Amino acid sequence: SAILARHSLSGDAVAIVDQLEKLGGSERPRDLKASVRPNELQLSDADGAATLPMPADRFYLSVAPYAHDTHECYFHSLTTCQGEMSKRQVHLKITGADGAVIVDEDTTTNANGFVGTWLPRGSSGTVEGTTADGRGSQPFGTGPEDKTCLTTLKLT
Repeated sequence: SAILARHSLSGDAVAIVDQLEKLGGSERPRDLKASVRPNELQLSDADGAATLPMPADRFYLSVAPYAHDTHECYFHSLTTCQGEMSKRQVHLKITGADGAVIVDEDTTTNANGFVGTWLPRGSSGTVEGTTADGRGSQPFGTGPEDKTCLTTLKLT
């Protein structure tokens, strides 16, 4: 697609999401809008738009733990969403409603303050984050109408 070439992007939705999620501040393309929806990645700029299908078996959830400041969001914007905790160590534990642990890892938030994770579609449960600032948890879902941006993980 022409929009991918204009912004030096290549690959499928997974590759593009993973590439853009790591960027923060001035590294982000200012003229590109990239919105993660449950079933597609929407890309647009002044010269056009494109959509790429998301994997049929995986759902992208981007999590921004915070201590003081957050923003409301439903569909994650890879080019405008900025979380409070940029490049911070966090332990992320995601547990399904059945009690099965989906993710249990020490990681670092990206420059944009988010940790992105690919989860099984059709699941729900709890996201728990722990940093030096505290711990918090929030419910999640990976259905066709669920949010892709979790900005309500307040650490206390």
